[in-house]
Amino acid sequence: MQVEAIMLLYLLLTLGGVTLLALYTAHRQRRFAPTQSEDSIFRCVDCGAVYTDDADVDLSRCPQCGRMNDPIRF
Repeated sequence: MQVEAIMLLYLLLTLGGVTLLALYTAHRQRRFAPTQSEDSIFRCVDCGAVYTDDADVDLSRCPQCGRMNDPIRF
């Protein structure tokens, strides 16, 4: 074999290994990343408690004091 062919083969194997390692790492990070919650966030105007409830709820009852609250809009 020629020296150029050996160097090219070594370079391609190294780049292939690094590419496979990068793909594996990206796959693991995507699999263990937390998913974003679909819940709405509420804050009670009376007691100040912050809590979540389903996204399709317009008003939610505070678990601390029982007051109905609107969701927080960001």
